[in-house]
Amino acid sequence: MTTKESGLTIEAVFDAYFACRKAKRNSINQLRFEADLETNLVALYRELRSGEYRIGRSVAFVVTHPKVREVWAADFRDRVVHHVIYNAIFYRYYRRFIRDNYACIPGRGTHDGLRRVSGFARSITRNWTRPAYFLKADVANFFNSMDRHILIALAERHVPEDWIRALIRQSVLHDPRTDFSTRSSAASFDMVPRHKSLLHAPDGKGLPIGNLTSQFFANLYLNDLDQYAKHVLKARYYGRYVDDMVLLHEDPDILNMWYAKMDEFLQSKLSLHLHPNKKHINLVDRGFDFTGFIIKPGRVYLRQTSLSKGKQKIRAWERKGSPIDPETLTDMSQSLNSYLGMLRQVSGYNARKSICQRVESLFLQADGECTKVKPCTG
Repeated sequence: MTTKESGLTIEAVFDAYFACRKAKRNSINQLRFEADLETNLVALYRELRSGEYRIGRSVAFVVTHPKVREVWAADFRDRVVHHVIYNAIFYRYYRRFIRDNYACIPGRGTHDGLRRVSGFARSITRNWTRPAYFLKADVANFFNSMDRHILIALAERHVPEDWIRALIRQSVLHDPRTDFSTRSSAASFDMVPRHKSLLHAPDGKGLPIGNLTSQFFANLYLNDLDQYAKHVLKARYYGRYVDDMVLLHEDPDILNMWYAKMDEFLQSKLSLHLHPNKKHINLVDRGFDFTGFIIKPGRVYLRQTSLSKGKQKIRAWERKGSPIDPETLTDMSQSLNSYLGMLRQVSGYNARKSICQRVESLFLQADGECTKVKPCTG
């Protein structure tokens, strides 16, 4: 059997289910699906094999942290299919991604990006002993501007199997606006800037934020830009997290030239453009922001806005009378552990200690190094 003829297996569907289950454990949709697990998985497998599978209803809602945005959550059954697609194609592209692409790749992420780019800054300045410059740039309205037909062409480059191609096309071309329910008020949706809302995106443009495939496809969409920056522009110090890019060089004129060429490449090849109001060039030793951290000579800080959000959450809890029910405590501990984890990556012991001392009165316990808190059990 040729690669193009090889088809989906029932084992692949079960593997996708278990991967999906890790992220959505005990959600209502997951529990409903699991109530008759074997029957549901076999039925899904047969639909995928026969081509009868169709995407179901999505749930749209608005989140306000770290910024206001619209999220589209697929049904659990459709999330399993997202993992089927992801598992089938991820490793074909993983080895083709540049090392300094930090988003949605196992073993990488915000902390890896921080460490790599901090190393770039030390290297280009010879351990902060000579001047160099940084360029910060990001893509304008990235998720809502991706062209779905361009994306399909990019995603199918290394996918000869017809069944995977069919699923990619259905996933990318599906418009969740045709069948969805909402979990937020109309006032909440009005808070989302119009150009950031999928509800107002042009036909054929945009991906729903909140799905595994959207995260992976967004990474894939900008891979050609990464290759162009590294291999055509020869940008030695280049890193990208989602649509946020940083480049370092000794000459600011070179950085300006790279910016213009990258913008031209995006417009001509990917139907995107760099945000003109978010271009920032300055000396590296002045400090710069990347993946939520501020990189300065010899030290790294958590961005103050991120730290303030954690303190605001504690204050809001205190204003409510410091409720200590298990659900509230678990939610609070998970949120605080996220901030403590970020602070552990930088010189943040005093900030970690302050947070842990603050939550002692909220019936939470901290470990000895103030790196994790948990609800009291007795």
